[in-house]
Amino acid sequence: MEQLAEELKAHIINDLELEDVDPQSISMDDALFEEGLGLDSIDAVELVVMVERHYGIRLTDMETAKSAFASVRSLAEFVAQHREG
Repeated sequence: MEQLAEELKAHIINDLELEDVDPQSISMDDALFEEGLGLDSIDAVELVVMVERHYGIRLTDMETAKSAFASVRSLAEFVAQHREG
């Protein structure tokens, strides 16, 4: 799970072009939106695309996406449960 979380941090930084963010500065339980990383609704769309592109997981339900994107930990758990093969 730790390796997946580190991979997700790298994807978030690269895919969302967060140039001033270091993966080590992102805690597993920091919120991705608002006070944590401070992502916004445009970033949410990019996260959906990122998850589909890198892990083959299609997110169509807003409530599922909202809970999956709560933190790096919740996103790693979601990906681990739903990714292909």
